[in-house]
Amino acid sequence: MNVNLQNYANLKICAAVSGGRDSMALLHYLHAHAAEYNITLTALNCDHGIRGEASVRDSAFVAEYCKKNGIPLSRHVADAKFTDEGGARAWRFGCYLKEAEHCDCVATAHHLNDNAETVLFNLARGSALAGMEGITDQDFTAPAKRPFKLIRPLIACTRAEIDEYIAANGIPYVDDDTNFETNYTRNKIRHNVLPALEEAVPGAARAIYRFSRLAAEDEEYFERQVMPLISRREPYGDYIAHCEERVIFRRAAVKIIADGHQKKDYTSEQLERLYALQFAENGKKFEFLGLTAFKEGGRICIADDLLLRCESEGAPYEDFYSGIASAYCGQIARICFEGGADEYVKGGSSAPLKVLRFDGGKIPKSAVVRFMRAGDKFTKFGGGTKKLGDYFTDKKIPVRLRRSIPLLCDGSDVLIIFGVEISEKVKTDGGTRQPMCAVAADYMKI
Repeated sequence: MNVNLQNYANLKICAAVSGGRDSMALLHYLHAHAAEYNITLTALNCDHGIRGEASVRDSAFVAEYCKKNGIPLSRHVADAKFTDEGGARAWRFGCYLKEAEHCDCVATAHHLNDNAETVLFNLARGSALAGMEGITDQDFTAPAKRPFKLIRPLIACTRAEIDEYIAANGIPYVDDDTNFETNYTRNKIRHNVLPALEEAVPGAARAIYRFSRLAAEDEEYFERQVMPLISRREPYGDYIAHCEERVIFRRAAVKIIADGHQKKDYTSEQLERLYALQFAENGKKFEFLGLTAFKEGGRICIADDLLLRCESEGAPYEDFYSGIASAYCGQIARICFEGGADEYVKGGSSAPLKVLRFDGGKIPKSAVVRFMRAGDKFTKFGGGTKKLGDYFTDKKIPVRLRRSIPLLCDGSDVLIIFGVEISEKVKTDGGTRQPMCAVAADYMKI
């Protein structure tokens, strides 16, 4: 079994082990070559409980093997019962992220035949080139909040080569009975389609692997073209700069929809409508998949609908002042003594922050933090009262953001627009004895 571990030298690797042939071959190979490549090896077992007692048996088998061979093992047992592989897969990924606290990468035992199944499956579904890259190493630095990857050391090894390695080294394993059922789409490809293709075209799986690596190289190139177009201001929206190259724009949109918002059921028609939205008037929008895309300032903004429909009865000002509340409906909205804002600003944010000074002694006890309502009015800093909507228009605050900006209000009187401005009524002056700060995202720069 020819495995290239050079790219993984000097890393802390955690092998995901179910007890099956593939994962046991992976664990054995990594353990046998750990010293050669200065790899610090641990193992991970996830018992999702889908197969009942069989899952418990397999986990016990893995634990015994790791103990016998001196391999540190982390075990995760699901609290919830999963009814399908999709739910179990998402839970396993969460387990991988937990391991990121003490390793550089989690290794899974996907191999060349798995890769061929994935490419064929995606091709049959009508996937674009992105689906043809098959199974590759993936960078999950963002969700892990530290450098972290999901790696596949066996991806260039065939099913037969792994079986030969298992036999030659006398490696024990357990069988997952669900792998032999043909009522799952992927298992039908595994047991029916791929063998027939190999019979018709010997070496088909390996040829598909070579094709998928070429597709992956193409994807890397397109990724470099796409990333400069994208800017993110979570959770306020993701932006795509104007781009008349249809193929590049569509890939940028997929990057945001699939990777950023985890929406996998997008269609070519939706991507085409997003592309066309670039040429519409500012303010035009398109709703799809629980998202809304806006034409805004010459670019496209895609935002989650939950952001656009923020509703709340309001949180008492005293809760923020006393520290009971520190954020509001997912939005940054903090109130602190003057000088205490630095810790929030230094804490960082995906959006720029704005600190507004005001006189806490001028805030009525009846004041609450809430979102925009009909009839709200605002006395501008420097004088003059306007309807809040008209003030937002003057400040060129996008319509999509207006109902997600926290406000400090007394009735319909808006005293502070977090991240924008304070009212003339709460400004500091020579008689101020309670200088306070309101910290929020800078909605003028989002």
